[in-house]
Amino acid sequence: MAENDVARQAQLFREDFARLRAEVGKVIVGHADIVDGVLIALFAGGHVLLEGVPGLGKTLLVRTLAEALELQFSRIQFTPDLMPADVIGTNLVVETAPGRREFKFQPGPVFAQIVLADEINRATPKTQSALLEAMQEHRVTAGGETRTLTEPFFVLATQNPLEMEGTYPLPEAQLDRFFFKLMVEYSTREELSEVLRRTTEGVSVRAEKVLDGGRVVQWQRLVREVVLAPHVKDYIVRLVLATHPKGQFAPEKTNRYVRYGASPRASQALALAGKIKALLDGRYNVAFEDVAAVAKPALRHRLILNFEGEAEGVSPDSVVDEIVEKTPRQAQDIEKVISAAAAKK
Repeated sequence: MAENDVARQAQLFREDFARLRAEVGKVIVGHADIVDGVLIALFAGGHVLLEGVPGLGKTLLVRTLAEALELQFSRIQFTPDLMPADVIGTNLVVETAPGRREFKFQPGPVFAQIVLADEINRATPKTQSALLEAMQEHRVTAGGETRTLTEPFFVLATQNPLEMEGTYPLPEAQLDRFFFKLMVEYSTREELSEVLRRTTEGVSVRAEKVLDGGRVVQWQRLVREVVLAPHVKDYIVRLVLATHPKGQFAPEKTNRYVRYGASPRASQALALAGKIKALLDGRYNVAFEDVAAVAKPALRHRLILNFEGEAEGVSPDSVVDEIVEKTPRQAQDIEKVISAAAAKK
């Protein structure tokens, strides 16, 4: 791609990203970092886990995004009695015109392009796993036949950290399928005042459709063409290796509080999210700062704390903060870290 074409495509991407962000912002008050995180995951081709107490607008955010995109949307309310067939679909016996009977596949709600998995931790592990193949492979196997899902395919799941009785925490394999885990915090004083105004004074605001599926897929391809220099790629690799206890690059908090570190999917998330951050900043190459800026949402759900970490109430975010702080960027500093780790052994 010629340099002028690259610059033009990057500019168009920024314009579409801004339009989509603004359209969602018409309905969602505040939470700008959460909106950006969701949009980054969308254009990277990943999925998002939203965690926060009830009433913070998690479900509204997903519905608003669906309204702003010309994509098929479906919502699955996860409950303890939900079955896998309720998610992926099942074969039904139907009567044909001559009076004969045959099996016909009835697609489930996962056969959409934006899927809201509401309160995903309230369903049994068997039902949660029904999403695994769809999220990773973008296809579903049911009734002995594999069916491909329409692109783009984007899953946004919500979970409530309160009322944990009767819930089923997502297993590590399921968590790893999520590109980002975003923590939805309480609104500020000004934001809450605006929410009250909109919801109690008859103010009606709806998002208009600004992008279609073809445009989203086009930008997903562009993101993968952004340059990732070898030294930045190595920085990503070392960040992920620093999450592994007793590893060559692990800082003190990792060794003390982490039982299992991040998988290779974490490096993919850091790289793709870093590429989008670079595009949004008007660059076609990834910088160290782009990667560091997305480290928390990409890594926090991929760190499994040990007993000491759980007992002391250590947050995965604090571990990620130390990893980013202690992971060197310059070549001469890398050698110092390796030498220090070897000396400790």
